[in-house]
Amino acid sequence: MSDKPSPPPEPGLIDSFRESGHPLVSIARDVLWAVAVVAVIALVLFLVSGTWPAVVAIESESMVPNMNVGDLVFVAAPDRFGPLQTREDGQASGYLKYNDYGDVVIYRPNGVDAVHPIIHRAMMWVWEGETVRNPDGLTPGYTAPHEGYITWGDNRITNPYPDQFSIAGIPGLGRIEPVREKWVVGKALFAIPLVGYLPLHLIEVAVVIVVLMILWDIVVERRKSGQKSGKKSK
Repeated sequence: MSDKPSPPPEPGLIDSFRESGHPLVSIARDVLWAVAVVAVIALVLFLVSGTWPAVVAIESESMVPNMNVGDLVFVAAPDRFGPLQTREDGQASGYLKYNDYGDVVIYRPNGVDAVHPIIHRAMMWVWEGETVRNPDGLTPGYTAPHEGYITWGDNRITNPYPDQFSIAGIPGLGRIEPVREKWVVGKALFAIPLVGYLPLHLIEVAVVIVVLMILWDIVVERRKSGQKSGKKSK
């Protein structure tokens, strides 16, 4: 009685998914791989920066000429890599960031999460009831309703007054209040020009990446098919 070799075990679900040549499975595999890579990068950025989002894209000209539309800004927690310094602090200590004194902060106006964060320079810290002189020296000053940072975009053409001085404020939100510490997402560390256009056009970029993945899979499958055909002909 001869011993017949036992049939090879059926591949498991994970092995089948990894080795499948089906186009849809291949696309799903590539998408999952891309998501995993992005997740790892996001985790590393969070661990290094201590805040989230760890990167933001400049969308307006309010910080020109020191920051421009399309810059990708890397963000750190306010107390990471040294304490947060206002422009007043920087003038006293000599601390410069983006060609001016003090840190550039990313904050949620009035603490509202639904509103897009603003990235402007922290000018000074004020206490409740403190009156700040208007920069033009003509119009009345601003009296702070509570403690917080006074912030201002570096572009004096688009932002002639600090954020808190504008009566118009933000549509649907109203006047911007002094920025409480808990509203500060972080401070700007450094910026990479033009790279910020990618997250600003995230959907378009994602479509291009998926299309490139599909084309790559098609090319790989055709190469494999050609190699198999060549071996059979021999």
